[in-house]
Amino acid sequence: MNMFKKLLIFILVLMPLISSAQLIACRDSIKDGYDFWLYLPEDYNDTLPGKPVVMFLHGKSLSGRNLAKVRRYGCLDALARGRDIDAIIVAPQAQGVWVPEKVMDLYDWVKERYTVDTNRFYVLGMSMGGYGTLDFVATYPEKVAAAMSLCGGSNKRELCDLTQVPLWIIHGTADTAISVKASERVVDAMCSCGDTSRLMFHKLPKVNHSKLARIFYLDQTYEWLFSHSLADSARLANKDYTMTVDIMNSAYNNTQKTELKVIDSQPYRNVKEEEPVYHTIKMGDSLSKIALKYKTSVAKLCRLNNMRKEDVLSVGKKIRVK
Repeated sequence: MNMFKKLLIFILVLMPLISSAQLIACRDSIKDGYDFWLYLPEDYNDTLPGKPVVMFLHGKSLSGRNLAKVRRYGCLDALARGRDIDAIIVAPQAQGVWVPEKVMDLYDWVKERYTVDTNRFYVLGMSMGGYGTLDFVATYPEKVAAAMSLCGGSNKRELCDLTQVPLWIIHGTADTAISVKASERVVDAMCSCGDTSRLMFHKLPKVNHSKLARIFYLDQTYEWLFSHSLADSARLANKDYTMTVDIMNSAYNNTQKTELKVIDSQPYRNVKEEEPVYHTIKMGDSLSKIALKYKTSVAKLCRLNNMRKEDVLSVGKKIRVK
């Protein structure tokens, strides 16, 4: 076989693994749910191990029904400024306060359609989004690997479940929009619950409300989040990181705005769900063989059938594959 044929075969084999980053605007995808942006990193592939998921919850100024506003600051703008975030990023748009159950509906929607690492689901938000982050984590602590709340607070009365999750709360002392006391009340409530070893709380002197948005442009923001996993039995907080005014300012000042291309900005209206596909287990079948046959992943098979990788397959039983 000559070199050209070898190269051609190599390219053909590699092609299914090659993809480009996608930023998709999703409207009316979830009944009574949020419209949202969905970012898929360049190397995302449904047949490869699942990617982490980052849920970004914006502040009040980005609320409404114009999805373009959600790109003004935060995770999507960080991507446009050159930050490399190796995760599926979900950025919904709220019309009022964030509702934890609707945020969870969105996360479930993503899990159903994309290959994700459910042990590495992260939530971060600012201002109203900081409230949304803490309300969500307090409602679903078992789902979140780590979370960050910037200049926020919480509307929940019961906050003891926040102590279960590695949590970083940051607030500026010169914030006149949402007083630092809002974060302090959350911290005091957590302290009254007992163990706060998973909590990190930084008050930044003389920092106002809007400047905290610069934290979204720091590499260390995402490094800290990604250093946590639900697979870690102790769920310890990584306290090798800190936050200062100088650190916060450094990243934003060194960024340069570039246009992040929107691959698909069409609304997903009246989405028709695909009919489920099932496979009847035969002698010699394994989850990996079934996944290969249907061009899916073992992780997705486990999610669809509420099972674990190590579960024994029973001959004759049907499992859902799509």
